[in-house]
Amino acid sequence: MGLLGGTATAAYADPGPGSGAGRDAGGDAKNGGGAKSDDAKGGGSAAAEDKRLDDVRKEIEDLYRKAEQATDAFNGAREQVELQQKEIVKLARNIDSTQQKLAVLKRRAGALASAQYRDGGLPPEARLMLGDDPEGFLDDATLARKGQQAVKGVISQLARTKGDLEGYSKAATERWKVLEENRKKKESAQQDIKKKIDAAKDLESRLAAKEKDRLKKLEEDQAFLKQQKWLDSGALKEISGKASEQGKKAISFATSQIGKNYVWGAAGPDTFDCSGLTLRAWQAGGKTIPRTSQEQWHQLPRVALKDMRPGDLIIYFADASHVGMYLGDGAIVHAPRPGRQVTITGAGSMPILGIVRPDK
Repeated sequence: MGLLGGTATAAYADPGPGSGAGRDAGGDAKNGGGAKSDDAKGGGSAAAEDKRLDDVRKEIEDLYRKAEQATDAFNGAREQVELQQKEIVKLARNIDSTQQKLAVLKRRAGALASAQYRDGGLPPEARLMLGDDPEGFLDDATLARKGQQAVKGVISQLARTKGDLEGYSKAATERWKVLEENRKKKESAQQDIKKKIDAAKDLESRLAAKEKDRLKKLEEDQAFLKQQKWLDSGALKEISGKASEQGKKAISFATSQIGKNYVWGAAGPDTFDCSGLTLRAWQAGGKTIPRTSQEQWHQLPRVALKDMRPGDLIIYFADASHVGMYLGDGAIVHAPRPGRQVTITGAGSMPILGIVRPDK
């Protein structure tokens, strides 16, 4: 049985102190049906309260899920902004060096033009007839032809350099447009995230302390039930892979972050979002991986569930908006959502999209 499967069953199955399970038997024997009737009323009220809180849980989870989707869009746009900024810096350097080269070529072309002007611009035949030294003239004519070739070469090089400069300038303009588009996407995603997180926090802040505790318990119950269903499907039967040396380092880093707060867009050292945690963990393992869970899904090598081993990343939900690191024995370490901390939970507690392996 998985780490978060059967070993936790008793904790969820045993009635709590306020469940009334022990009192019912004693109350019925002593008071007849009266106590049973009161308990039935209380049970109905408790069930209604649980239903209300479960609806709140679903609404909060939905808001945080949407915020996580927007976080991925934000991280992607931020990465593109950084990439475009680097491209623009590179193009600016190319433009600067090309402008310097152009200035040198212009000076050279000017010097050659002045030299031709000093020679009087006479046709070669006239210079031969008017000159006192025909043999010397022939030598001069050869040099003149070489000079003309040099002029043509400089003019040709000048034209190519101007073309390069125009190309770099055009590319820089296009990069600026893309940069501005990504900046707008980034700002829009950031506003979307804030709006959804604020709405979820507002919803949760209206709950009393006991209701918040109960809400957390409902979240844990739901995660446990989904994990149990996953384990019951036999998902772990064929999984027996061992972590690689790099995977062990990644796991060690990730588990040492347990208890640190989830903050959207964060990648350590004190707070993390889901993909920020896996990014830093695998950097500790000696591998650079993409920043977002969606890019991790699209760019990293995929492996079958039966071949999964500790250190692999499990990508969740159809839009690849969440990621956790597999620890073995049916468990993952992940950064769940705002208001929660990095923790260990069941690998099957959320719908699995697939598995990726950074060190494949």
